[in-house]
Amino acid sequence: MRRPPDKPEKINGPETGELETQSCLYVVATPIGNLEDITLRALRILTSVDLIAAEDTRQTRKLLTHYQINTPLTSYHAHNRDTRGKELLERLQAGQNIALVSDAGTPGFSDPGADLVAQVWDAGLRVIAIPGPAAGVAALSISGFKGDVSFIGFLPRKGSKRRELLASLAREARILLLYESPRRLVGTLTEIQEIMGDRQILVARELTKYYEQCWRGVISEVLAQIGEQEIKGECTLVLSRPTGVGPQIKDLAAYLLAAAQESQDTGRDLSSRVAQELGLSRRQVYQTYLDLKAQKRLP
Repeated sequence: MRRPPDKPEKINGPETGELETQSCLYVVATPIGNLEDITLRALRILTSVDLIAAEDTRQTRKLLTHYQINTPLTSYHAHNRDTRGKELLERLQAGQNIALVSDAGTPGFSDPGADLVAQVWDAGLRVIAIPGPAAGVAALSISGFKGDVSFIGFLPRKGSKRRELLASLAREARILLLYESPRRLVGTLTEIQEIMGDRQILVARELTKYYEQCWRGVISEVLAQIGEQEIKGECTLVLSRPTGVGPQIKDLAAYLLAAAQESQDTGRDLSSRVAQELGLSRRQVYQTYLDLKAQKRLP
């Protein structure tokens, strides 16, 4: 077993004294783009542990090569977390120290890291955070939006589930942090605008990288700024707090039309479902449904 990487640390904070003798899982934040964005402590931990469990070994290998770190590397991701998680737990129980890293940023946010962390806690072993970069926090820091924050991560891909979540988030009074792929960015922004109204937003892509780019303004302005650009790289969205409570009434028709396209429900059944999703009265939604039928926008 390698020399333990840290002095003894209690759950409520570090203390000085002898070198640590109990095995530990270190949850290590790594750069989200620029390899210089890593702490000295993180480099020491990655150098000293017995094993590094990485969401993407190819990505982590670039970091380790850059800093000439030769610690053994293994994969831990969504497709092998059940079997590999058991193996990692057995190593920890045998007295080894392991560092957990994600593809980029802080593990446990939109990756399977939280599953391993929970397993380790349940086994009565130690978990220590090695803090550092996080895309959501970085984007929030340059947004200029003030208030409490709610981290959402990636939205569901399925349209009905995504709209239902967005409708519930429209009543959320906090700043929202979301992640989105470049391919779905424009569609997601359009849906957010339809359901939540034209709120202030910051969209950031390729944070800390050479081609870093940010757009800020109300959603309609940001969509105009993006235009026909081909967006590359994962995007971080920071959505400002709403000026009112609940989804905008002017967007109810668009929401109903989208819901009708993905459902065989019609009439009162469709209206009841949408009313429940949006937190509106069934009478109001049904009247909008009838208006759409009169305009021949619904069959």
